[in-house]
Amino acid sequence: MNAYGPPGAIPEPSVPPGAPLPASPDEAVARWRGLLAEAAPRHVLLEGFHALKHALRFGAVVPVALCTDRAGTLELAAELAPDLGEVLARLLVEVDAQAVSALVPRPHPTGVAALAERPAPAAVAAALRGERRTPVVVLDQPRHLGNAGAVVRLAAGFGASGVVTTGPLDPWHPTVVRGGAGLHFATAVAPLEVSELPGGPLFALDPEGADIRGLALPDDALLAFGSERHGLSAGLRARADQLVALPMRPQVSSYNLATSVGMALFHWASASGAAPA
Repeated sequence: MNAYGPPGAIPEPSVPPGAPLPASPDEAVARWRGLLAEAAPRHVLLEGFHALKHALRFGAVVPVALCTDRAGTLELAAELAPDLGEVLARLLVEVDAQAVSALVPRPHPTGVAALAERPAPAAVAAALRGERRTPVVVLDQPRHLGNAGAVVRLAAGFGASGVVTTGPLDPWHPTVVRGGAGLHFATAVAPLEVSELPGGPLFALDPEGADIRGLALPDDALLAFGSERHGLSAGLRARADQLVALPMRPQVSSYNLATSVGMALFHWASASGAAPA
């Protein structure tokens, strides 16, 4: 799917109406600073070649992309992403490493950085609330930004319809986007209250639940996971249709959040015809 729409070809690099792609280092840096200075910022930082690659493959609108070695980056694209060679050749602007360091808090070793527009709220809502053929992952009151990013990456790989979070953590925080490697554009990502969760049977992971190995998870399921320290909130537990437990050796207290999500999605995928081949 492309930016929460139907599958399709790689889109052309897209910029705001009337604004051509920057043609020089100075224009690119000015575009970057201007986008981040908007009163209501709607662009997210993509750090590194792989994040830019993933975002473009899934329909991200990228108005500016920088690199410190354009020829080397295009060689990398020819090796790892030949489908994006022409798009990247038009999009990338080479700037010196000092300029990138001034714009990006922690420059990536590949020397690539880009800004991408966050998907429109209507597209996110449609992906979450429309007819779904794959589950939505619900992170209930998560605390760790890196874990949330790893979950987005997992969900994208399994073709999940979305990842939603309850509580104060912003799933579009730069650290979460970094952990997701640009794959926020491959699955609908949004913060929601428990009362706002999309429809579908909700299976909440809990040590006291039924063994997941004896259950069939429907394609439109919500799969909910509690916080790393405190588990499920009372509100989410009350909303759950069934508590589900992962197999675990006695005296082992818990799995990492991303590990738990991966196990549950694999269990769903192993029995579903809607899972990626």
